[in-house]
Parts: sequence; C-alpha cells; structure tokens
Amino acid sequence: MKSQARDPGSSPPLGEDPSPRTLRSEMYLVLALSLGASAVSALISFVGSLTAPGSLADQAARMNTSRAPDRPWLDLAWQLFGVATALVPVVLVAHLLTREGAGGLRAIGFDRARPAFDLTRGALLAAAIGGSGLALYLGAVQAGFNLTVVPESLPHVWWRIPVLIASALQNAIVEEVIVVGYLLRRLGQTTRFSPWAALAVSAVLRGSYHLYQGVGGMVGNMAMGVIFVWLYRRWGRVGPLVAAHALIDIVAFTGYAALEGRVDWLPTP
Repeated sequence: MKSQARDPGSSPPLGEDPSPRTLRSEMYLVLALSLGASAVSALISFVGSLTAPGSLADQAARMNTSRAPDRPWLDLAWQLFGVATALVPVVLVAHLLTREGAGGLRAIGFDRARPAFDLTRGALLAAAIGGSGLALYLGAVQAGFNLTVVPESLPHVWWRIPVLIASALQNAIVEEVIVVGYLLRRLGQTTRFSPWAALAVSAVLRGSYHLYQGVGGMVGNMAMGVIFVWLYRRWGRVGPLVAAHALIDIVAFTGYAALEGRVDWLPTP
C-alpha cells in the first residue's frame, strides 16, 4: 500500500521536529513580539536621554505609571490590560513548545513539579542579588551613568500594591521564560553557538532592554543574566529564576512606594 504523501506546504504533525530554519524564524518572531522589541525601544529611549539637556541622573526612567490618574477604575483596567497583554508571548512560547512535542513550559522547568525547590532557591538568589543590585544602582546614579529610576508612580488607591505585585510577577515570568529558558533552547537547536556564546547572547539581550535606565542598568542586568543562565544550566529549571526575579521586583516596587520621600539615600526626581 502506498503511503499518502504530506503536502510540503503544510505544517509538520504535532511532535515532529521542525527544521532548524523554522525554529530560527519562530525565535526571531517571539523576540520581535517581546523582549527584542523592548531592546530597540530601550535603545531609542537611551539615545533620547543622552541628547536631552542635563545629566542622566537629572532625568527619570519611570515604571508602573498611571494611565488615567483621575479615574481610578479606568486606570486599573489599563494596568490589568497591560499585565495581561505582556504575558501573551509567554503563552505563545508554551504553545510552540507543546507543538514541538516538548511538553510546553515543563520543558524549561516552569511548572508546579518542585514548588519548594523553586521558592527556596529563588528567595536565596533574590537576597544575594537584590542588595548588590541596589548598591550598583546607587553608585551608577551618583557617578552620572544612570537615570533616576522611579519604580512606580501610581495613585494612592486600594489596588496600588496588588497591581505592583502583578507587574513584578509579569516581568519575572516574561523575562525568565523567554530570555533564559526559551532562548537558550532555541539557540542550542538552531545554531552552532558554544554554551558560552549562548550565555553571552542571553545576557546581552537582558542588559539591552534595560538600557532605558542607563549604563548602570544595562551592566547590572547583564551580570544578573550571566548568573541566571549559569544557574539555569545547573538546576535545569527557570522556576527559581522566576521566583527570584519576582521577589526582587516586588521589593523594589513596593519598597519605593513605602520609602519615597522618607529616606535620604533613595534617589527621587
């Protein structure tokens, strides 16, 4: 009996390995829809800051800003919309890894298989990186290499802290799933990069989309990227990285909300 030939223009069946060319195209599209686009945006923003009057430290890089300051419910709707749409590339990655036959996000260790491991390792990592990151930021602002980062400027309403926590979780999930788990997997499948070269690509990408904060923000996040890639390869899971990143951002966002204008050492615009 003759086997029925598959239409060469059709998609491969679920579980069949796509070609390296297909995977590369997919990788570029995912990055163009997420952190690659953020890197270009950060570069344009940084050029604007460099060419603006005054030093970098006199300018502010604002995060978690209000979209409708005088209309709290509309503002909340915008905040939730922003968080939800930012997570769409992660859903796309989950779909692509499932279609590949890899088991979705479980392939990169973002699941509920080892919650205690993820949370404990994440908490220890956040404690180690958080303090050094703050010291680097303060030094960079003092030296004039960094903008003054304003982690939040939301109105003082009941949903302020929950939205900041949701934003921190969204940042952590998007960055660690895409720039560590997914990117390293695709680079290993489609290029001849050595492990060190793939680590460099991931770290540089992480630093580049933080360039809107200044040189200090870029360098600090590149260093964090090197550590995170090394630990991902050691642990085989992005779960602890997501936990660590989320904890760092939650402390940064809510800490700024609590301390702004109350302490002398925290730079404010």
